Amino acid sequence: MIRRIGAALGAVGGLRRMSARASAVVGVAFAQIRRSPRRTVLSVLAVALVVLSVTLLASLGVGVVAIGEDGLENANRDIWVSSDPIDPAASGTSNPIGGAHQVTADLEERDDVSSASPIAMYEVYIGTDPEELDRTSAVGVPQTHSGFDFRDGGGFEIEEEAAEQAMTEGEPTTEEVVLDPATADRLDASPGDTVYLGTSRQSAPEYEFTVVGTSGYYSQYLGSETAAVPLPDLLAVAGTSGTDRATFVTADAASGEDPQAVAADIDTAYPEYDVRASNEQIGAMAEKRPLVLASGLTLVGLAVVGGVVLTVNLFALVASQQREELAALRAIGLSRWVLAGTIGAQGLVIGLLGGVVGLAATPALAAGLNRIVTDVIGFERLLRTPLEVYLVGFVLAAVVGTVVALVAGWRAGRYARIKHLEA
Repeated sequence: MIRRIGAALGAVGGLRRMSARASAVVGVAFAQIRRSPRRTVLSVLAVALVVLSVTLLASLGVGVVAIGEDGLENANRDIWVSSDPIDPAASGTSNPIGGAHQVTADLEERDDVSSASPIAMYEVYIGTDPEELDRTSAVGVPQTHSGFDFRDGGGFEIEEEAAEQAMTEGEPTTEEVVLDPATADRLDASPGDTVYLGTSRQSAPEYEFTVVGTSGYYSQYLGSETAAVPLPDLLAVAGTSGTDRATFVTADAASGEDPQAVAADIDTAYPEYDVRASNEQIGAMAEKRPLVLASGLTLVGLAVVGGVVLTVNLFALVASQQREELAALRAIGLSRWVLAGTIGAQGLVIGLLGGVVGLAATPALAAGLNRIVTDVIGFERLLRTPLEVYLVGFVLAAVVGTVVALVAGWRAGRYARIKHLEA
């Protein structure tokens, strides 16, 4: 019993000593912080900049990966029928679905499908001057809709007779186009202006289209400037009205139907095509665009690694600047662990303060950069800041900052010598 009481008293005494030592470490750390307010403020700002560099660069990487996925979600279609290649950046010569309008009609006759429409993609030349043409992407669609979020003007809707005439005669009839805002700015074109559009520099001067609006809707999906053109007109200028080739045929499942099950049934009925539900199509397109994924993941990785390197350098500098104070503390008998704890406590306080400042500034700076990106290249919300981005920034500032500061304090304690006081 006496031994147990002695052991308990010893444990209590050990806890008291540890508590007193921790209190001493924290007290010395705060004394150091108060003693050099300028250094503290600069250190907090430095941590805030590190956090900002991580959150903004990581948000750019997240945006690069997510932008194509958003395009598919915004398309708001349940089922995608395609065939190799399914790369959305593929040129018009690779539109793999022949007789697209017939495929569309067959799908719409199904009880489990409410609607279907084909989409074609071509590389075209466009310009307000037939002698000065720019190359860009064009998407042929049956009509535009409110989801286009037009910056100027509006969209188009193809009359059935005009569509049939264009498909039969091989000449555009609607002759309207929606330009990407960046393309419109470069061409100095606005709603009501005439542009020349064709799949070659030689054929473009033969076809005049009226600009009816500007929107970056399909640019978000393709990752490049894209014009929206009535599908029969695009097939006519491409010379493929006869073969009626498209990149995709999209469909919506009927009310109450499971899109996954409908897609599986269609896939069985059309073994020559690849039929996927919307979420599966996202994965399939991601596989065809590994460079985009690699770029996004690289940006996130660089953000984390770069943030750690900057944090290491910052707290190594903070510890180095306190060499005299550390030497004095070592001279009165404090151990290296206490010195390391002092710097570590400073790192925790500075990391928390800098992290809060950096995280608080992230939304405003990301929004400002997004506005600039939208104005310059037309992409909206290229920088994305999900909760995970803030968590990475906070962990880097608080946890990594504290660990790095402890290591820096331990190393600084090795070199804290009396000679520093004598100097």
